[in-house]
Amino acid sequence: MKLKISISTRLVFWITLLVCLLFGAVLVVIQGREAAILSEEAEARALLLAESMKDANFQSLLRQDRSAIQGYVDDHIDEDMPYIVFYDNLSRPYVASELVPGQGAIEAGSRLPEDIVRIDPPFSEEKVIQVRGRGLRVREVEIAVFTPNSEDDKKWASVKIGMSLEPMYAKLSEIQKALLLIAAGGFLLGIAGAAFLARRITRPIHRLVEGTVRISKGDFSQAIAIASRDEVGDLARSFNEMTGQLLHARDRMEDANRKLVQHEKLASIGRMAATIAHEIRNPLTSVKLNIQKVAEEESFAEVIKAHIGLSLEGIDQIERFIKELLNFTRVPELSLELWPVEQVVEESLKLLRETLARKNVVVEMRYAEGLPQIHVDGDKIRQVLLNVLRNAQEALDAGGKIWIVCEPVEEGGKKKARIRISDNGPGIPEKDWENIFEPFFSTKPSGFGLGLANARKIVEQHNGTIRVGKKRGQGTTFVILIPVEEAS
Repeated sequence: MKLKISISTRLVFWITLLVCLLFGAVLVVIQGREAAILSEEAEARALLLAESMKDANFQSLLRQDRSAIQGYVDDHIDEDMPYIVFYDNLSRPYVASELVPGQGAIEAGSRLPEDIVRIDPPFSEEKVIQVRGRGLRVREVEIAVFTPNSEDDKKWASVKIGMSLEPMYAKLSEIQKALLLIAAGGFLLGIAGAAFLARRITRPIHRLVEGTVRISKGDFSQAIAIASRDEVGDLARSFNEMTGQLLHARDRMEDANRKLVQHEKLASIGRMAATIAHEIRNPLTSVKLNIQKVAEEESFAEVIKAHIGLSLEGIDQIERFIKELLNFTRVPELSLELWPVEQVVEESLKLLRETLARKNVVVEMRYAEGLPQIHVDGDKIRQVLLNVLRNAQEALDAGGKIWIVCEPVEEGGKKKARIRISDNGPGIPEKDWENIFEPFFSTKPSGFGLGLANARKIVEQHNGTIRVGKKRGQGTTFVILIPVEEAS
């Protein structure tokens, strides 16, 4: 099996490695720079001490007062100055500290060339000498002594000193320890920063992964809440747009499936209804004609004539049902023309004015300004409005009220005319809102359940929609949307 390493772990590793390399490079440069500075300072200090000793013993050298020079040397020998040597003009040791006799390399002679002149640089070298069985790092410096006001530049004497470098290396060691502590702190800080950064980077990625899992299970509703303005934020926004498009596509597919099922169901109902209507209509016509002939007989008693009248009314009701059923099953061609919305509404109301007046139902109408004409089959749209208005009138008690509001709207980038018909009747239960447009579904005991089904079929033929709208308080609202553009 291959070892699975998470992105977070890899980010922590590589960021920590880069931080360590960066800190290491910086610390190496700092240490090298500090070592160079300390070495330069030590060399400058050694040269300054040698110059000071040369000036302090210049008169003694002129007088050849060896004892005075020896006394000066003995007084200045310590741990930081392990040896001092004065050479004569032949580069032979003239006065030396006690350490020198045991050090052949130091005692051997001057390190300056015989032909040195005033402008030549002094001798300077870092070396290790053995003192009491241990190595001692020193900076050895030798400078020439020239006779003042002399016409030649020939060396007359020289001074060599050995200055201990142990304090410098001790200071350098302290600097190294401080740098190591800084490096350790940087390492820990790098790990903490890498972990924090990795978490900040991988958390949105985990959310994206969770989102993909939800999508794979069919859940397109939850968006990924990432507000960062970087590539991850762009990816999250694209991801949310993709889920929105998938959700929209799924809704459209479900709507298309519902419509397909509805069309198949309506087609089946249509075929069955046409067959039933045909089988019933012919014998029913014969029955009706025979009953009408019987009703013409004057010898029947009034009671029998009343029963015959009831039979004829029942037959008329059956015929109306067959007519509605056949209207529902047919898909007639539309005769499209431009119609003002106000005219279609007014002509639909004309057919109900008398009935509404008998029940004392008040109708209030409001037409918005700029209401466009609609390209529809006027008779069919009047049939739709008539069905809705008749349902409202039948649901209202005496003294009820109906409101009709017509206004232009824009939906989905398309201009439409909206007709809103409301009443203050008992209303339709919300659980029945989706069913009232189904064939043969009715909330009225005497209804056939085909009026609103026919209305929806006609509106959809015009590429419009009809639905039950929410209404505050008691009553029912129907909202009809019809495109202003030509129906295709």
